[in-house]
Amino acid sequence: MPESQFPYTNRLIGEDSPYLQQHAHNPVQWYPWSTEAFKKAQEEDKPVFLSIGYSTCHWCHVMEKESFTNGDIAGILNKYYISIKVDREQRPDVDSYYMSAVQALTGSGGWPLSVFITPGKEVFYGGTYFPPEDRWGRPGFKTVLLSLSDSWLHDKAKILTAAASISRGVKQGTAGNSKKQLQTYTETVVSESVFHTVYDTLYRRFDQKNGGFGGAPKFPSPQNLLFLLRYGVRYPESNALPMVETTLKAMEQGGIYDQLGGGFHRYSTDEKWFLPHFEKMLYDQALLLRSYTEGAAALNQESFRVTAGGIIYYVKNILTSPEGGFYTAQDADSLPAIKQGWGTDEKMEGVFYLFAEKEIDSQLPPQDARIFRFYYGIKKEGNFNQSGGDAPSGHSILAHVHTAVETAQHFSTDEAAIKKSLQKSKEILYQFRQKRPLPAVDTKILTSWNGLMIASLAYASRVLETPAALVMAEQAADFVLSHMLDTDGKLLHSFMNGKASVPGMLEDYAFFIYGLIDLYQADFKTMYLEKAVQLMHTLVEDFWDAVSGGFYETSSVFQELPLRQKNRYDGAMPSGNSIAALDLILLSRILEDSDYEKMAGKLLQTFSHEISLGYLNGMLLSYDYLYGPSQEIVLSGDISSKAMQGMIRTLYSKYLPRKVVIFRYPNGIEAEKTTKLLPHLKDHLPVGGNATAYVCSNYTCALPVTTVEELKDQLA
Repeated sequence: MPESQFPYTNRLIGEDSPYLQQHAHNPVQWYPWSTEAFKKAQEEDKPVFLSIGYSTCHWCHVMEKESFTNGDIAGILNKYYISIKVDREQRPDVDSYYMSAVQALTGSGGWPLSVFITPGKEVFYGGTYFPPEDRWGRPGFKTVLLSLSDSWLHDKAKILTAAASISRGVKQGTAGNSKKQLQTYTETVVSESVFHTVYDTLYRRFDQKNGGFGGAPKFPSPQNLLFLLRYGVRYPESNALPMVETTLKAMEQGGIYDQLGGGFHRYSTDEKWFLPHFEKMLYDQALLLRSYTEGAAALNQESFRVTAGGIIYYVKNILTSPEGGFYTAQDADSLPAIKQGWGTDEKMEGVFYLFAEKEIDSQLPPQDARIFRFYYGIKKEGNFNQSGGDAPSGHSILAHVHTAVETAQHFSTDEAAIKKSLQKSKEILYQFRQKRPLPAVDTKILTSWNGLMIASLAYASRVLETPAALVMAEQAADFVLSHMLDTDGKLLHSFMNGKASVPGMLEDYAFFIYGLIDLYQADFKTMYLEKAVQLMHTLVEDFWDAVSGGFYETSSVFQELPLRQKNRYDGAMPSGNSIAALDLILLSRILEDSDYEKMAGKLLQTFSHEISLGYLNGMLLSYDYLYGPSQEIVLSGDISSKAMQGMIRTLYSKYLPRKVVIFRYPNGIEAEKTTKLLPHLKDHLPVGGNATAYVCSNYTCALPVTTVEELKDQLA
């Protein structure tokens, strides 16, 4: 619709965020998060209504449709409140602080996050989704708005007292175990018992039949899987590796995985991974790509390689910008195609991914259609409605119902013929599906999430021997370095509509440094390691808590909230401190810098209580590395030689989760850059001019080797 045809336009019209743009024509007089908004609240003595969400959030869309486009509700907000809309992906610091406050207040949280705060930014009431009117035994949004505005007008002192109390509670919760934080770092910070404690907890929660942890809704939980892979290698008599294998197989066969286009939906609404919440997030693709790639290396499962390739295919085709950076997400909702005959012109969740039996039959040769329907369990009555989905009958989610072997037996043919037929059918149906209205893509580019994707692609490029993945990782890293640094060389958080904004936060530095370290270990271009070291200096200088240990979420020079927080749990993504700990350890081994290792130890000590309770399983990757034995491997010689490529292939064909790989160029500009950055490699030259590997493990170095066979022996 042309701009002139919208009946309302508010201050969000000038914002870059797609989520904020979605609300730019609400009748609510929205402000973005800004000094102007809080100044207005102070001048008019009004409370602030803060609404936080993100562009692919289904219930955020619902609340907008029900309440923020409702003239009566907008009138109440405009009269009694200053209303601020925040994109949680653009301002994770704001989201984290107010989510903590609402969780402390109500015991739960989520998005949309609806928070009522004073002009001084302190919370006095909050929740998540509110229906427009009273329903389901919960107060409606209109009721809440009128009740709180009345209290503000007639009993403000009580509200301010409550706000101060909530603020103290959030600060105390953030402080956590202050006595533990102040303990001095010791060499005994890493205890083997922690591995067993967390493993036992995961084992008790494990769904033996369907994989994953707990019941519905079920999230992939990559941090748990990556820990269990390491635990299973360390303790092969445990059930850790079977737990990972069961989970990865169940997910790749379920509806949570896009069987045609690749990539994973956000979570499963049921315990069997069948009925997903259909949005696709970049961070899920990054973390699950890592999980499937490590799973392929540790468990030698070919299907895991295929699924990892499917994730790369999806990210390349849908979430990659022309300049190489990675977009944030793809929406769950889309318009039904006319041919689907749903009789609606409104967006619906998941409709892009569903198929009716007649659609399959119309697109495929008869025998291929029969094979496809049998393999995926497609029947005339459909499976989406029967599983709890909201759609006309006869539509189905694609999920494996039979194996290729079972399908071959059913059709009296061989497995190879079935796989060939399925592959051909998937390609045809994918192209058919692409003609439907596509779910919207949030084209915001986040430094943090790009860092995770860069790391996973770089690692996958070596394990899967997929050069295209390395190209994607390099292009994304180059994009961030070219477009998302300020004039002082510090990271910016978000890029949209040709410009970067918002000073970088802990996740941006930690995740992007992680990406650069993995990228260096994949392509051995020294410039990526140099930049990782520079950014780590900034991270330590601007974010490190020298008294208690650990990193704050926000920089010391960028502080807009009542306090600087430290996130004490891993959610759908690992916390910034979980990845920062790994960065410190990896750089300590690459640079031979013991100060970084001591900082990592102090960080682990700071969060030791949360680690032992299983709140920070992503931090256990660092714990595992520090406990050892780790491996530091230096390669030296002609990087393009067949012998050197054989050594690199050997290093990545084995599952070695506690290794760093460094390349010592023997001559040229790269050699000068390497020895300047890593002077301890000065004498690591090729032996006899041959490709050479220097392997150190558990603080002991073996003699250099010049053949793949000798390298395999040392790694064994």
